[in-house]
This record gives sequence, C-alpha cells and structure tokens, in this order.
Amino acid sequence: MRLLKAMAAVLFLSLTFAHSASADAVSYTGTLASPTDIFSLVFNVGGAGSQTVSLQTWGFGGGVNAAGQTISAGGFDPFVSLFSGTGTGATILTDGMGNPFGTSDVLSNFSDFAGCPPGATVGIGGAVCGDITMSLSLLPGTYTVILSDGLNIANAVFDNGTLSEGFTDFTGGAFQTCNGVDANGNPVCVTDTANWAFDLTTGGSTVPTPEPASLLLLGTGLLGVGWWHRRKLPLEPRKGNFGDGALLIAASAS
Repeated sequence: MRLLKAMAAVLFLSLTFAHSASADAVSYTGTLASPTDIFSLVFNVGGAGSQTVSLQTWGFGGGVNAAGQTISAGGFDPFVSLFSGTGTGATILTDGMGNPFGTSDVLSNFSDFAGCPPGATVGIGGAVCGDITMSLSLLPGTYTVILSDGLNIANAVFDNGTLSEGFTDFTGGAFQTCNGVDANGNPVCVTDTANWAFDLTTGGSTVPTPEPASLLLLGTGLLGVGWWHRRKLPLEPRKGNFGDGALLIAASAS
C-alpha cells in the first residue's frame, strides 16, 4: 500500500510500567492517549548466538502476565509488529518465506499469531480473540517492538518495508471492536479502553528500553470505514505458515 502524502508527528505514550518477572521475562502495561498513538520498545539481543524471543499480549482478553499481575479484559485489540533496527529506517522482520512478523485481528495472517489461549476471548457477537502471540529466534542486534490499535496498521506489513512508510488509520478516531450483526442487522460493537499489556520473553541477554515513538504518519482519508463486519485485510504476497518458532532473523547492519 502506497500513500500520497505524509505528515510528521511525535506520538507520546501516556503511561507505561515495566515489571521484571524473571531473568528472561519482562511485563509491560500502559495506556495510549488516542487510537493513533503508538508504543515503541527498543531492545538489544546480546550474546554470541541466537536467542528465542517471544511476545504475548494480554490487554484485549485479559489474563495473568509473567509478572503475576491479573490483567483485566476490555483493552483494545492491538496491532503488533517486530522490526530490525530502530527509528524510521527499521525493517519489519520476516520469516524465511518472506512473511512479515506483524499482525492484528483484521489482517489475513492473524490466525498464525492468535494468542488465545493463553489470552482469553471476549464475547462480541461471538467469541473474539484479539490478543497476539509471536515467537522467533533472533541473532545479536537491536530490535523494535511496535504496538498500536489493531486498526492503526504499519504499512511495512504489506510490503515488508520500513517504519518510514508510516501507518494507515482505520480507527475512525475510536477504540472500538465490532463483530457480526444482531437480529436487527445492526453491528455488534463494544467500546474498548486504551489499555494494553504484553510480556517480552527472551533467552536472558536482552536490554529492553521503552521510549515514546517518533514515527512518520501517512494520511489516507479512510476514517470511518465500516469495520463492524471484521473483514480481513489481505497481505500480499502471502506464503506458507507463520508459526515456525525456529526462524532465524539477522539484525540489520547499522
């Protein structure tokens, strides 16, 4: 997806907490200031070889995170992606078949990353899973986690590009999840909170550094799109299966 014009914006996280759960797991919770805000977490993988890195979100369906905290259901369904490097030049990570490590529950690859269980489903016109699980093997280097509303999607996921491509905003300015229709044909929707939560679990040699994201946003004119039917956005090209925990991804050279 290519967009016609861009505007620069600095996006600030309104509240962030990090809790060390063990030598290799850190739990993060926070609140976005608006549906178009973005949380960025930069972390370093050290050591001499590859390490398995896993990410599990909890904010949508709730559950008990790695720090032992009970996370309440009701947060927004997130978009999560992993990038090699930092800043706008960071490149989205892909598997050996070119499939990107980025998803939300409105994208066609979500079934490969659906995080329920351990996350819980929420009853919205049926059982809805909005949480995400990712696991991959990373070589030593610097990486970035991006978390945003599930309808505020990094364009890099569509063409295996960089953060410089910005985001496409389908949120309509609200934290909301819709699924199906009622007996009268009206969309079944709930208003989500702005809360999010995730665990980052590693082999024990990472140094995570949460910071506000300073990213390029791209205007699309697509606000107010009817997402109540939860139509999936396709990723092109799409090959194979994303669920290979043994994937080896090299850090980009700086």
